[in-house]
Amino acid sequence: MDIILVPGFWLDASSWAEVTPPLVEAGHRVHPLTLPGLESVGAPRAGIGLRDHIDAVVAAIDTIDGPVVLVGHSGGGAIIHGGVDARPDQVLRAVYVDSGPLGAGAVINDGLSVEGDDIPLPPWDAFEAAELVDLTDDLRAAFRARAVPEPRRVASDLMQLQDERRYDVPATIISCEISSSLVTEWIAAGHPFVAELARLHDVEYVDLPTGHWPQFTRPAELGAAILAAVRRTV
Repeated sequence: MDIILVPGFWLDASSWAEVTPPLVEAGHRVHPLTLPGLESVGAPRAGIGLRDHIDAVVAAIDTIDGPVVLVGHSGGGAIIHGGVDARPDQVLRAVYVDSGPLGAGAVINDGLSVEGDDIPLPPWDAFEAAELVDLTDDLRAAFRARAVPEPRRVASDLMQLQDERRYDVPATIISCEISSSLVTEWIAAGHPFVAELARLHDVEYVDLPTGHWPQFTRPAELGAAILAAVRRTV
């Protein structure tokens, strides 16, 4: 199986390095992406928006002659949902790592501090305590050293979707900072935050208790969870 891995904000393809070994050992082909504007701190980010990141995922799908599994972390969850919408017949499963699908007309996060065309990684005290669970001082230092500013418009552009067949693509939600039981309670209560997720026809939930960056805090367990989701797909 071809597995396309989409990082969350401030991260590039290398952020998946400790997650992919069990996938490769199982014989799968992994395709971690570095999205436009995330190539380096000095890369140009002016004019890069959410659609550019979705288009990069779609281009990766189109280079593969066969079905794929999409994996998206954090803001990457919204981006892979755009890929599902664009190629619902080719995506066999979408795996959302501490994230979920974003509905039409919504934004990923327009509350982040902007500097010109950039959204730099905020200071740690800007995050909730639950997001930082298990992120040690050493991991924080390594994360900040590798962080690349996110293109401003990726966070604030409105999501555009067009193909309701996206709701037929099976999904796996890997819940880290927020438990799956709380997510399902929100769905039952009709919370707008999970409105798009509630429309999916086939969803499984997997709990991986840690903070918002399991690829750093629990990479082996995250790799195993993704592998299990892939095995349930093929």
